[in-house]
Amino acid sequence: MAGYSVEERAAPNSLEYRLFFKDAAGRYISPFHDIPLYADAGKNVFNMVVEVPRWTNAKMEIATKDPLNPIKQDVKKGKLRYVANVFPHKGYIWNYGAIPQTWEDPGHKDENTGCCGDNDPIDVCEIGSKVCSRGEVIKVKVLGTLALIDEGETDWKIIAINIEDPEAENYNDINDVRRMKPGYLEATVDWFRRYKVPDGKPENQFAFNGEFKDKDFAVNVIKSTHEHWKALIAKKTDGGEISCTNLTVSGSPFCCSQECAKATVDASWPALAATDKFMWLMSRTVLRRDLRSPQCSLES
Repeated sequence: MAGYSVEERAAPNSLEYRLFFKDAAGRYISPFHDIPLYADAGKNVFNMVVEVPRWTNAKMEIATKDPLNPIKQDVKKGKLRYVANVFPHKGYIWNYGAIPQTWEDPGHKDENTGCCGDNDPIDVCEIGSKVCSRGEVIKVKVLGTLALIDEGETDWKIIAINIEDPEAENYNDINDVRRMKPGYLEATVDWFRRYKVPDGKPENQFAFNGEFKDKDFAVNVIKSTHEHWKALIAKKTDGGEISCTNLTVSGSPFCCSQECAKATVDASWPALAATDKFMWLMSRTVLRRDLRSPQCSLES
């Protein structure tokens, strides 16, 4: 978790569920604004916040409009959203998440796609062998990108691999994915093209005819969205309903105290009782001796 931890509030699979983030010192933070873009800027290694573990179906996301931006389940028309299993896929086919301190500006027309941004942090599909946990913060090596056009908005999908994956050293660009995992990129295009069809929507479209762009192109896209985020967090552009509350961004007018952050968490639904611990209770059976007889009997 790179020094980060998470705290659940309310029950999973509920409208109230939230997953808040803490830093290594146990202080509440925003995963959108307070986790740095880079894990290692010199090597172009980025941080990734895992929203949806591979093979799961709940559509989880950083809540950009909530203070401290916890992870929550997406809701439409009052109902929790899940992605359908579209043959041959099962749920999300990668660890899916976002790169912090990025923002696809809905007021900016992307010069590559001709469409404006989708108003979210940039998305990441992590292709390593480990099934990550919701809220896990991992360090990733960027390999390429796919330009999804989702209902008329630019929605970049970064392809990356966890640097701690045993095979990470064999992946340095998008062609390595084709060589090492044949069919995976084609499956990725198919997944994004059809995942909304079971909900009655048309197939999604892509810029560049669904062609993946290479690592250098992807890194430049990330850097561009980071610049848009910097304008957002400095209040140099209108973020609308986005919550920019943060605790660490120097010069940001949205910076708040830890007391304020704790009050935000305390105002949410209470944490659940622990369900990941095994309790051993001593038997309540006692030994009772009948004073009128030498025999003993058991009584519960």
